[in-house]
Amino acid sequence: MSTFSWAVFATLLFISPSISAQNTAADPTLDAKNWMHSDFSTTKIHGVGTDAAILFLKSKNVKPTTITVAVLDSGVEPDHEDLKANMWVNPAEIKGNNIDDDKNGYIDDVNGWNFIGGKNGNVNYDTYEMLRIVKQYRPMFEGENAAKNKRKMKKEFALYEKAKAEYTTKKEEAKSGLQMVQMQKDMILEQFTALKGLIGTKKLTQENVDAIVPKDEKETSMKQGLQQLIKSNIPDLDNKNIDDIIVLINQQLKEGEDHYKVEVDYQLNEDYDARSVVGDDYSNKTEKYYGNNDVEGPDAMHGTHVAGIIAAVRNNGKGMNGIAGDVAKIMSVRVVPNGDERDKDIANAIRYAVDNGARVINMSFGKGYSPEANLVWKAMKYAQKKNVLLVHGAGNDNVNVDTENRYPSKFKDGADKPFIKNCITVGANTDDNTELKADFSNYGVKKVDLFAPGTAIYSTVIDNKYKNLDGTSMASPAVAGCAAFLWAYFPHLKVVQVKEILMASVDKVSSKVTIGKNDKGEMVTSTFTDLSVAGGTIDLLSAVKLAYEKYSK
Repeated sequence: MSTFSWAVFATLLFISPSISAQNTAADPTLDAKNWMHSDFSTTKIHGVGTDAAILFLKSKNVKPTTITVAVLDSGVEPDHEDLKANMWVNPAEIKGNNIDDDKNGYIDDVNGWNFIGGKNGNVNYDTYEMLRIVKQYRPMFEGENAAKNKRKMKKEFALYEKAKAEYTTKKEEAKSGLQMVQMQKDMILEQFTALKGLIGTKKLTQENVDAIVPKDEKETSMKQGLQQLIKSNIPDLDNKNIDDIIVLINQQLKEGEDHYKVEVDYQLNEDYDARSVVGDDYSNKTEKYYGNNDVEGPDAMHGTHVAGIIAAVRNNGKGMNGIAGDVAKIMSVRVVPNGDERDKDIANAIRYAVDNGARVINMSFGKGYSPEANLVWKAMKYAQKKNVLLVHGAGNDNVNVDTENRYPSKFKDGADKPFIKNCITVGANTDDNTELKADFSNYGVKKVDLFAPGTAIYSTVIDNKYKNLDGTSMASPAVAGCAAFLWAYFPHLKVVQVKEILMASVDKVSSKVTIGKNDKGEMVTSTFTDLSVAGGTIDLLSAVKLAYEKYSK
C-alpha cells in the first residue's frame, strides 16, 4: 500500500470553507437551520432576533409598508417557490412585449436588469481584476517607452507591479492546484476502496475502528489511517460508511478540479474575453444602456441564497423564512460573474436600483483592485443623495481591511474617515460564543461597521432547493434584511438614521476571539469590540425598540 498523506487528502477534499458546527445546544428548541433568527436576549446566540422584533412591533400595533431591496449579485431565480411571491415587479413594464414601456432605457426589465448579458447570451465567467490591470498597463511598462512611463506614471507603475506579482503567483497556484487534484484523486479513491475492505459496511466511528483486529502489517497501516481520519475532524465524514464517504470524495474532488479549471481557463486566462458577450463599448465608462433582462443568468446560486436571507416568504411551510419576508420585495440586478465584477457594471447597477425604487441595496461581492473606483464612488454618492442604504460584505480573507483595501469601499484610498455615509460594511459571526468571529471574516475597527450571522446559513438556492452557505456574503444580506425591516416599519427615517440605529443597538461583545496566526505561527487574539466600529453583532429587536422609543412619538 503506497504512502498516503491525510493532510494532502484534507487539503484536496475541502478547498472551500467548511460548514461551521452549530452551537444550538444552548437552546434545544431552536431550529438549527434558522439560527440566524435567534434572539440573543433569550438564547444567548448572536442571531438577529427576527421573530422577537416582529412580536414587539405587533404588541405596539405598528403597521409596516412595503420596501424594495436590490440584490446586486450573480442573479436570482425569480420563480423559486420561496421567492416568487416576493420578487419586485416593475409596475410600468409589460412583460415580454419587447418595448421599453416605462422609458427608463431598459426593455422588459420586469424583475430587474442584467448588466453582464447581451443579445446573444450571458457572461458566466470573467477574469480577475488583477489580470485586467496587467493587460492594460503591460504595453506601457514593458514596451519601448517603459523607462519614460515608469518615471511619469509612478502610481500606475506601482499598481501594475503589485497586480503582476499577485497574478503570477495566483496563476502558478491554480496550475499546480489543478495538477495536484488530477494526480491525487485516483490514489485517494483507491485508498478508500482498500479501507472498505477492512471496515466493510460499518460506519466510521471510533468504536468501530478500534474494534478492527489487523491480520498483518498492511492492515495495521490501514487501521492507523482510519484512526487519523477520525481524529482529523473533517466535516461531514463522521459516522458515515466508506461507500458514503467515497460518494462525498468524488463530489468534492470534482468541485476542487472545477474550481482550478475555471481559474486556469477563464479567470486567469489572458486570452479570454468575456466582454464580447455583453457587446457594450467597454472603454466608454459613462455608457448605461446595455445588457439584457435575464435576471437569473447561468449561475444564480449565490444571488438566490442572498435573496432568501433578505426576503424568502415567511411562514409558508416551505424552506426558510427571510428576515424581511413579510415586508420586502427583491429586485435582481445581475452584475457578478464567476470572477471579478467590473466597476462600470457596479456603478450602473447602483444607479439602476436607485432610479427604480430600491431603498436598500445589498452588495455581497468584493475585490482587491478597483481601477475605476471613482465611478462606483459617484454612484454610491448618488444613492446617498437619494436616501438609499448600501450594505456590503467585508470579505472572506481574514484580513484587517483597515490596512488592506477591499472594494467597493466607503473610504477613499488612504483616508481615515469614510467618504460615503450611507454604507454599512459587515463582518460574519458564528453561533458559537467561544469563537464568535467567523474564521474567514475580514475585520477592521475603522472600515467594518458591525457583524452579523454568516456561518451555516440555510437559505434558498436554484432549482427550488435550499442549502447552508458560509461567508460575509451571507452576513451582508442579514443586515440588509434588518435594515429593510426597520425601514418598512419606520418609513420616515433618513438613511443615516437607519444606519445609526442599527449601529447603536448592536450586542456589544468584549470577549477575546481568535484572529489567526502571526509569522511565527503563534495564535493571535483580539477583543471582539476592536474588530468593528460598533463593536458587536446586529440585534434587530434592540434596533426596533430604539427606533420606536426615539422616532415613533
